[in-house]
Amino acid sequence: MPEQTTGSSRPTLEAVAARAGVSRATVSRVVNGGAGVRQALVDKVRDAVEELGYVPNHAARSLVTRRHGAVAVIIAEPEFRIFSDPFFEQQVRGISRELTAHDAQLVLLWVEGPGDHGRIARYLDGGHVDGALAFSLHSDDRLPALIARSRVPAVFGGRPAVGSNPAVPYVDCDNRGGAREAVRHLVDLGRHAIAHLAGPRDQTSALDRIAGYHDVLVDADPELLCQGDFTRESGARAMAGLLDRRPDVDAVFAANDLMAAGALQVLRQRGIRVPEDIAVVGFDDMDSVVRDTDPALTTVRQDIEGMGRLMVRLLMRVLDGAADAASASVITSTSLVRRASA
Repeated sequence: MPEQTTGSSRPTLEAVAARAGVSRATVSRVVNGGAGVRQALVDKVRDAVEELGYVPNHAARSLVTRRHGAVAVIIAEPEFRIFSDPFFEQQVRGISRELTAHDAQLVLLWVEGPGDHGRIARYLDGGHVDGALAFSLHSDDRLPALIARSRVPAVFGGRPAVGSNPAVPYVDCDNRGGAREAVRHLVDLGRHAIAHLAGPRDQTSALDRIAGYHDVLVDADPELLCQGDFTRESGARAMAGLLDRRPDVDAVFAANDLMAAGALQVLRQRGIRVPEDIAVVGFDDMDSVVRDTDPALTTVRQDIEGMGRLMVRLLMRVLDGAADAASASVITSTSLVRRASA
């Protein structure tokens, strides 16, 4: 009778084969996702795996499948941003859940500064992961070039800047179209001095939302475009400066919900009524932010968690050779969620 266990009493492929009444090669093909095994035998092998509590040896499995069962998730932001901005929490949640469904492990890497690029490049070059997901990229970011040199299959979260590796597919929402819908809504409400609290200009999502604002307000006064960085604090600063500079403002479109929440805080402190005096619209529809706004925030919804899942699915298609990297990018739709603030 074939040896049933290793020295640590872990069931082996031979043990599963004996229990299922099939060859070791058949068990290996089933466990490693190979084709060409009749469904009746697949069911027998899976039953034996469950009965014995067999756990595949991933080191041996990788020799057969050339897969490591791990994906690097690279966030091009410092640690304090990752753990303070619920956007990242939602996107990583979607990525994690989809990787789990594909029996793959998430390896989280983040970039505190340029000094981290070498560490990430060495890790990718070391062959530890099957692919990489990178998001929150900036226009001067070296990450796209490092990923390209490593030859690790990758998917970007968000449209990469012009000049980045065109062979890497990406998943993004319709930032420009969502911004247009937000600003048109404010125009339809009869607002005339509509400001935009913009995100950082080194990120394409912010640039696309600025472009959407200008699509509707072609001749907008430059004073109504205020710079921020997607944080609550920058939204508050931008709102305070705007009120000091342009007391006639009667509507604000903020580049994300955190900046909108900061703006609402300043308006409340100054005794300005929302929406009677100034209407406010955000972007993202992040529940953890929106539920605490007063009044409830009108905002543009993007499916952040769903986009994380799409990034994983697209990467798996690239790994399987089922997606053409140059043409597989996905743009998801957005929708305006009307609440009390506008």
